[in-house]
Amino acid sequence: MLIQRMSAAFGRLRNETIQLQGGLNILEAPNEAGKSTWCAFLTAMLYGVNSRERDRAGFIAEKNRYAPWSGAAMAGRLDCRAGGVDLTITRSTRRQTAPMAEFQAVYADTGTVVDGLSGVNCGETLLGVSREVFERSAFIRQSGLAISQDAGLERRITSLISSGEEDTSYTEAYDVLKKQLNRRRFNRSGQLPALEAELAEVRGQLSAAESIQQQLAETQVQSQALEASTASLADELARHDRWDAAQKYRQLEQLAADADAAAQHTQALENQLEADHIPDTETIGRLRGAIVNLETVRKSAAKARADKDESMKALLRAEKAVSEFPFSGQTAEDARQEASVPPKVSFNAAPSLVVFFLMLAIATAITVFVFSQYGAFLTGWQRILPWGIFAAVLAAAGILSRQMQKRAIKRAQSAALVKRFGTADPSEIAALAESYIHALEIRDAAQADANAKSAISEALYTSLTTNEQAILLEVRRFAPSAFDISTADQVLRNAGQHRRALAEAQSAAREAAARRDLLAQENLPEETGLEVEKPARSRDVVAAQLDEVRSRLAALHSAADRLSGQLHAMGDPSLLLASAENIQARITQLQGEYDALHLAMEALTGANTAIQNRFSPQLSRRTAEIFQELTEGRYTGAALDRSFHLTAQPAGDPIDRDIQLLSAGTADQLYLAARLAICQLVLPAEKEIPLILDDALANFDDDRCAAALRWLRREAEHRQILLFTCHSREAVFFSGDSAVSVQELGA
Repeated sequence: MLIQRMSAAFGRLRNETIQLQGGLNILEAPNEAGKSTWCAFLTAMLYGVNSRERDRAGFIAEKNRYAPWSGAAMAGRLDCRAGGVDLTITRSTRRQTAPMAEFQAVYADTGTVVDGLSGVNCGETLLGVSREVFERSAFIRQSGLAISQDAGLERRITSLISSGEEDTSYTEAYDVLKKQLNRRRFNRSGQLPALEAELAEVRGQLSAAESIQQQLAETQVQSQALEASTASLADELARHDRWDAAQKYRQLEQLAADADAAAQHTQALENQLEADHIPDTETIGRLRGAIVNLETVRKSAAKARADKDESMKALLRAEKAVSEFPFSGQTAEDARQEASVPPKVSFNAAPSLVVFFLMLAIATAITVFVFSQYGAFLTGWQRILPWGIFAAVLAAAGILSRQMQKRAIKRAQSAALVKRFGTADPSEIAALAESYIHALEIRDAAQADANAKSAISEALYTSLTTNEQAILLEVRRFAPSAFDISTADQVLRNAGQHRRALAEAQSAAREAAARRDLLAQENLPEETGLEVEKPARSRDVVAAQLDEVRSRLAALHSAADRLSGQLHAMGDPSLLLASAENIQARITQLQGEYDALHLAMEALTGANTAIQNRFSPQLSRRTAEIFQELTEGRYTGAALDRSFHLTAQPAGDPIDRDIQLLSAGTADQLYLAARLAICQLVLPAEKEIPLILDDALANFDDDRCAAALRWLRREAEHRQILLFTCHSREAVFFSGDSAVSVQELGA
């Protein structure tokens, strides 16, 4: 491919144009004049602009970095020769979100659209390599001399030394296998850990189910024993019933003889109502009316409970506020009294007494001395003078002692106040007392409000509970199954119907009663039934024992129901066992897949190592040849490992030196040699891909630059080379060489 002309509205470029020729093109421009922009523009014309790329920390997307400074739409034109024909390629922008997305390629001489050439495949079609391979081989920047691995470059290298296909990349294949491997197990995550955890859970459920089944079996054995005991006690109670029935038989037989059909019917109804504990009509009406009133009381009670909860919260806050004061537990009067009256304190009076008695001793000594020495000479008022001095010293001693006591009391009081209130300032203590009194008032108000609302709530709830329980208690006397109000209401309806039926029967029975009374006055023969043996134990003892056994049996039944429910909730043990086996099978399958993937990754790594081992020597030899020319024989050897890490061998020195130990200029020469070797070995020769260098020689000294320019001059005989530079030495070096095109950008 030969680039002939480029026109760009791209970044700082405002519809600027470059004319190029075959061979070596030296494009000279100062820094920030657009050299890198022209290189990026050429890549964009060939491969397009990634419109989905977004800005991120430390990185600006290409569509934003090279947006035209003039505000115009991003666009460009590339005239080139490829495959023996001249082409004109244009890219323009219709939508701001898709810069340079509008693509057209035509034959330069006819204007006919080139079939099969699109904005997506343009670069790969004309150059034969992907964008990634182009940027890591033929496009050499000053900041991008170092070589990095890429899936596209891997595929290209693989195709050169294996099957010739470029759809295989070790990195991509390894990443796919690793992703599948991690999907099955990665540390504690993945399908295998999840299934193992699920298997552990199912096995735990199986163990729990077995334990519950054992408990259930033990419960059933105990239940059978209690059921046998219940049957025995029930039979004993039945004998009591037969005994009682035998005793009443004569009475019932006498009553039956005295009643006619109507009386018998009435008695049957009464017996039925009595057996069912059906209340009277008035009680039924009263209970049904009470049920109607329950709903109103329930709503009022719910509201009262909410009000009570809020008032209790306010009371707790108020009590907490009161407890935080140092006056906590005192009345308002006590708090004011304590705040206004200094505290009673104890103090050390010894210092003041010592001073007093010391001065008293001094006064006494002075007086005694004066009288002993001068007493004979003192006359009249002079004899009073020593006593006056004694009295003055004594008064001074008392005053000084009193002052010391006052100061000691004051200090003790201040210390006591600070210890209790945190301050000795009377005004602050008084303010603290008033705040405490205010908190007391708030607490008392909250207490009163809480008491009132609690009383209301308790009264309503007591009324609701009492009424409901009273209703249910009365109803359960004749309907033990009525445990809720709706059932009780229905029972009362049925009881009313029974009562009406009884009233009708009683009306007919009254006539029978009159006839029964007449018959009862007559002397009727007494009838006797069969003799029944009286039970040995009393009915109360048997009934109490039966209740106890039934209670224990009910508890066992409840425990059995609970265990059965737990067992049912866990599921069928056979299903759990099948589930565990299924999970284990899946684990075995996934573990096999995991082992196979691991083996495949090892095999893939081995194959890649073999490929790299085949390619690295060839690339190392060509790199060494170019590096020897660039260094003019100072280095005779170079090597690249499989990760493209470089080492160099100085002339006459058998020890290789890591590239990090070389000077910056020599390292750039070694990187450039490796990039040029990759271009010669990797890029398809038939495409004659242009070589683009963006200030790639900027760090070379003059001698190294001259060696590189000589190599590029020879390479330019096989491909077009565009050398962008900020120096003028390249132009000077090729002055007089007509085969080299030199132009100043922007001149």
